[in-house]
Amino acid sequence: MSILGKILGNASEVAPEKLNEKYARLLVKDETVELGFTLLRDVFMFTNKRLILVDVQGLTGSKVEYKSMPYKNISRFSLETAGTFDLDAELKIWISSEDTPTVSKKFNKSIDVYAVQRYLASKVM
Repeated sequence: MSILGKILGNASEVAPEKLNEKYARLLVKDETVELGFTLLRDVFMFTNKRLILVDVQGLTGSKVEYKSMPYKNISRFSLETAGTFDLDAELKIWISSEDTPTVSKKFNKSIDVYAVQRYLASKVM
């Protein structure tokens, strides 16, 4: 992905093996990362048990917030595909009874957003 895409907040895919290794301390027994994406310094990954968001904060990146969302708490999600003049697709995820999306992530055209949606649907339904 280009640096411009990263600055605009578009996610690029990361190999699950790299994320399993880097974030092993976050994972419980028998949990593995199956799908992962990065936005500049932040990461979001889908494991076989939950969605994990990694929010790197501050200029130095020494402070990190980890958000864990079990699939059973995801009440709904939406996918807006990229159009002719639109360069990115957007995935929105609602947790429990929230009125606004808890998670909103943009993907560039190199990501198969339908595959991401299929994966999420298989975990939520």
